[in-house]
Amino acid sequence: MHPWVGISDHVRLGVVTRWVTPELVGGVLEKCGVRDKKSGALPAGFMVYFTLALALFQQDSYDDVAEQLVGSVPELSESIPNKSSFTRARRRLGPRVLETLFRELAGPLAPVGLKSAFYRGMRLAAVDGFVLDVPDTTANRAAFGGPVKNGQPAGFPQARVVTLTECGTHAQIDAAVGGFNGGEPELAIKMADSAAGMLVIMDRGFPGVALWKAYTGAGAHLLIRARSSVAARPVEHLPDGTYLARMNLAGQKGAHPGGVLVRVIEYRVDSGEVVRLLTDLVDPIAYPAAELAGIYHSRWEAESAFRQIKTFQRGPAEVLRSGDPDLVRQEVWAHLVVHHCLTQVIIALADDNRIDPDRVSFVKVLKHARRSVVRQCTDTPTKIKEFLVVLAAKVHRKLDNGARRLREADRHLKRPDSKYSSKLSYRINTRDRRPTRRVTAKVITLHPAIVQ
Repeated sequence: MHPWVGISDHVRLGVVTRWVTPELVGGVLEKCGVRDKKSGALPAGFMVYFTLALALFQQDSYDDVAEQLVGSVPELSESIPNKSSFTRARRRLGPRVLETLFRELAGPLAPVGLKSAFYRGMRLAAVDGFVLDVPDTTANRAAFGGPVKNGQPAGFPQARVVTLTECGTHAQIDAAVGGFNGGEPELAIKMADSAAGMLVIMDRGFPGVALWKAYTGAGAHLLIRARSSVAARPVEHLPDGTYLARMNLAGQKGAHPGGVLVRVIEYRVDSGEVVRLLTDLVDPIAYPAAELAGIYHSRWEAESAFRQIKTFQRGPAEVLRSGDPDLVRQEVWAHLVVHHCLTQVIIALADDNRIDPDRVSFVKVLKHARRSVVRQCTDTPTKIKEFLVVLAAKVHRKLDNGARRLREADRHLKRPDSKYSSKLSYRINTRDRRPTRRVTAKVITLHPAIVQ
């Protein structure tokens, strides 16, 4: 009998255990019908925590992650199971358990008084997507696909993740996972029901009749950037210079009943290109165009959340560790669960110190969460509470980033399309890259052609 039998199921995941409690894990396992057929060294409950630890310590090997998780327990640290045992246990666990765990935890976190999270009584949320590189195995490439150049694979296969993100806190309200070859709008439609009562902001890759009907039908409101060809013919001009137009499916005539009526807002930022927004908030008095143009930039909070997951939590340019599609999905859901728990820590710290969540350093919270696992200093509710009190005391000394400064950076391709790109093309893609720099507040001007 392995020394871990009967002991490993008592291991916890540091401060993350405050939200991923043993009771919650047990309920999720029961809901998913995952049961241990016989006693073993790696029971399902432990494997939930181990899989989350893989996301928390993405850069470490299986053996190192196990050491981080059980290193302070002599009975466990002296006999770490091998990698194949962990892999088989992960397969038994499957991806559905981690997805269900995410859905049990996910949701908006902003308190009512947080101004950056609301607009006229509606919670602000953003829908956007990102991709994660996965190991280049035959199964992963068949399941997810990846970039192609001249008919040949260019780089790693990629899993696509689309999230509904709360703008004021970076909390994930909902998420959908697919492949590189799948479209973001199709994944976004799956999250429509979770957006009820919210004002959802999207970029110009999302406008479509099906998506529009899905979200408005679920009780959500929309603010979506659009290309010049979408809803381009005014049906009615409004007093504030915006206008109503119809958005139709491809090939439909303008008056086709299958389309939707939208309000179009056109403006410029610092005399730049014309930005076009589509919204279902058609009353120009109740929802002024200048206000809607001003809050569109909140969409970038989703990008900030993705940076926290991809650059800080996962590690820059890191490839996920799973060579099997089901384990890739399990790993992605684990990253989303861990990020949501770290966001909960940030919200608690911000609330206790009466500061905006943007001022709390995600990187510092991530480091302290990792330390809480290594030290196993938060394995009971009382110890977790004590740990958070200590963490709160460090906010102004170590965790507080200060008020967010207005900054901008040039848009450059930071990684080549293929890891086999020539040195010349790589230099071309990355030349003249400069660090972020301070800027003055942007000036938004409604498009003159519409205002006049």
